[in-house]
Amino acid sequence: MKSWHIVGICGIGMSGLAQFARAMGISVSGSDRALEKSENAALKAALQAQDIALYSQDGSRFAPGNPPADAVIYSTAIEESNPDFAASQGIERIHRATALKMLILQRCQTGRLSVAVAGSCGKTSTTAMIAEALCNVNCDAECINGGMIKAFANGNYPGNYHPGSGAIVFEADESDKSLLEFHPDYAVVLNIGTDHYSKDELQEMFAQFANQAQKGAVMSEEVYSLLREKLRSDLAVSTFGTVQADCTVTGYLSQKGESFADFNENNLRKLPAPGQHTALNAAAAAALLGMLNIEREQALQAVLNTHGVARRFDYHGRTARGAAVYDDYAHMPEKAANIIAAARELTGESGKVLVFFQPHGYGPFGFMQAELAKQLSEVLRPQDKFYLAEPYYAGGSSSFSPHAADVLPEWKSLYPNLPAELAEDRETLRQKLMTEAGEDDLILIMGARDNTLAEFAASLAHR
Repeated sequence: MKSWHIVGICGIGMSGLAQFARAMGISVSGSDRALEKSENAALKAALQAQDIALYSQDGSRFAPGNPPADAVIYSTAIEESNPDFAASQGIERIHRATALKMLILQRCQTGRLSVAVAGSCGKTSTTAMIAEALCNVNCDAECINGGMIKAFANGNYPGNYHPGSGAIVFEADESDKSLLEFHPDYAVVLNIGTDHYSKDELQEMFAQFANQAQKGAVMSEEVYSLLREKLRSDLAVSTFGTVQADCTVTGYLSQKGESFADFNENNLRKLPAPGQHTALNAAAAAALLGMLNIEREQALQAVLNTHGVARRFDYHGRTARGAAVYDDYAHMPEKAANIIAAARELTGESGKVLVFFQPHGYGPFGFMQAELAKQLSEVLRPQDKFYLAEPYYAGGSSSFSPHAADVLPEWKSLYPNLPAELAEDRETLRQKLMTEAGEDDLILIMGARDNTLAEFAASLAHR
């Protein structure tokens, strides 16, 4: 196929796929209902710099006189009523996961390795860690990711795609089970959390994904214990964790705003970002590099010398009263709890964490609301505050249920001491945060899909 049109090209995964396809010599165009929104201006400019043609999502791409398209690439989020679908009748439609698989298979025909990273949370950060670490040891990784990797961002590339001649490292999505499209050389399964499906269904899906790996798999101790009986007998497995894994986090220390971990060796090493979850991501990445026959010390150094992903505990500055402001993409219960725990490490016992959380959709919020309340009840202290916003609406069909205002009373009935309340409009909340947060405190903005969350965090920072 010589020409693709990508519907929803401003999505983080779709824009990465578009850049990958363009690098493969495919003529690429795209459309998005949010194309002209200010938060997409930088992404739009980067795509155009790569000679990717952009259109309004009104079917105009298929108007007479425009170049023909061989295929329309779409994601599960695109509704059948989309104008581009109506205007492209007769042109083959290909799901984004199938399109990505096609490109990866073509790349691997020359003998290049593929690494697919999956899990309920942490996969974007770990994908970035693996790809950048491989570059650090002069293995020129190619990477397609669900986040903007800071080390790979430059004038033409925003960071969710990195061209390279070595192993292909990519994030595999479980939200629509599209990870099962892939048969990578190496599969990574980080964890099994509360998002999208029941735990039993997730176990079956991740086991099938791991069994499709051609050479080996990396997984946490917890995941391995859950999936062990479901894995094929000849699958080589390397584990990471905190008890007795191939790469074990045997110690963790947080002090003066920095975090350190010990990996099997009685030697604390500085982590690239705060939080015990960062230590586990690093252990997973090091275990993967080990499976690629990279010497242990070299692998650890390469992993710890990485720079992370945008909107993963990003520091924006301080408010006029001195409160630190951070922003994070966390959107499911376990990850939200991990990030709040990391924030607590920075405030210590003397400060409080003030969280603004916007669920990334009505459907996901309905699925995770009970587990989210449970996780929050365990991680929030009496002095902390959790402001729950109405779920994000990206357009298209939606149940518009449940509403944040309806969920909060249910939470309070189960956890009467939970320090949570409804978030008012952002300007009202801004004034409240400016008043409540002092120099020992930390403001944390959390949520996925809505790029204005990072802008809101930045607007709170006085310096």
